[in-house]
Amino acid sequence: MQPSDRVMNLRQVFVTVLMFGVAGLLLFMYLQAWIEEHPTVSGEKLQRQIINQDSKLSHPEELATAPKNQSAAANLNKRQTTVIMGRHSQEKASPLGEIASSLVNQLPEQRKMTKAFLKQLKQVNLPPVMRPLNKSLIKGDRWKNIDEAQEKRRYFLSDFCKKYSSDNQLRTHLVRMVSRIYVEDRHKILYCEVPKAGCSNWKRILMVLNGLASSAYSISHDAVHYGKHLKKLDSYDLKGIQTRLNTYTKTIFVRDPMERLVSAFRDKFEHPNSYYHPVFGKAIIKKYRLNAHEEALKTGSGVMFKEFVRYLLDSQRPVGMDIHWEQISKLCYPCLINYDFIGKFETLEEDANYFLQLIGAPAELKFPNFKDRHSSDERTNMEVVRQYLKLLSDTERQLTYDFYYLDYLMFNYTMPIV
Repeated sequence: MQPSDRVMNLRQVFVTVLMFGVAGLLLFMYLQAWIEEHPTVSGEKLQRQIINQDSKLSHPEELATAPKNQSAAANLNKRQTTVIMGRHSQEKASPLGEIASSLVNQLPEQRKMTKAFLKQLKQVNLPPVMRPLNKSLIKGDRWKNIDEAQEKRRYFLSDFCKKYSSDNQLRTHLVRMVSRIYVEDRHKILYCEVPKAGCSNWKRILMVLNGLASSAYSISHDAVHYGKHLKKLDSYDLKGIQTRLNTYTKTIFVRDPMERLVSAFRDKFEHPNSYYHPVFGKAIIKKYRLNAHEEALKTGSGVMFKEFVRYLLDSQRPVGMDIHWEQISKLCYPCLINYDFIGKFETLEEDANYFLQLIGAPAELKFPNFKDRHSSDERTNMEVVRQYLKLLSDTERQLTYDFYYLDYLMFNYTMPIV
């Protein structure tokens, strides 16, 4: 090889290296400019943004003012509500805050799972608007007043959800969203279970409609709750869930939040119970009762309503939540699932029997009016509720109302006056 050839090879190597260096420098400059234009959001900042957005959803009274004669939600002293609610929102973890915290702390393990969840949600098409009820089977004027009340409830909830819903809610996983919904395929019904709002008798009705029993009155409590005769919507595949959400008649029956809470407490803690006393009672007494007797700590019996409420409001609960006192907004997602029929416990029989007419149930099938358990006890009504609320301080009452704030607003309930 001639010396001139060596010089040429060295020049070629130098030029090649120089070109790669320039290309690398240009790429670095481009990436730096892109990063400055699209700053990375830190985990802490992301969590803060999500929690702030959830706070807006949790306290919609900051976004609009309701008419004074509408409900107790609108009649609250705004300054007092804002102060108390602000303090309480710091103490309790919001659902979106929990999701953000989980993503921040367990991102490496959950990245793939999260992407899969979001991919599934993109494939789901929930009914976008409220659809009219099919009233072709309703004859005469017998149901006129009930129908008018029903339409008002539907439009009230729809208007509320249009004002205060957020796209962030769409990140709720579909299977979780429909986990409380029971399916009756014969009459194409989806029923979202709200405990302490007539759910036991509604399950009896679904079993009769499904041909599993001839009469609602012949079905025992254990058969209703432990027999596993009814299918839930989350047992279907994604296509089955979506098809039923879009084509079946979806119903939810609700109850005044305070009345539902007191009813749950009386049922689970004022009567012998082999599950709620040892699981919830022992933990509640241990944390919230000073100088508790050994027997109470051992059995979990005798929980007082004030102790129960302290557990409910505690962001560091010694034992988790339970469906019997969970908010309806978290059980049935009324702003994501457009329910076709909204019944209320206060008019349970009339609403239920009207619904049965709408879906073409057998004429002889009527909603049962018996009390499922503790039949000798007085039913939990608003007068009973007031007696229990008197056991709480003003702040505890306000914070309990705050806990169920969305339920009060969504279903146009009025805060009880003690």
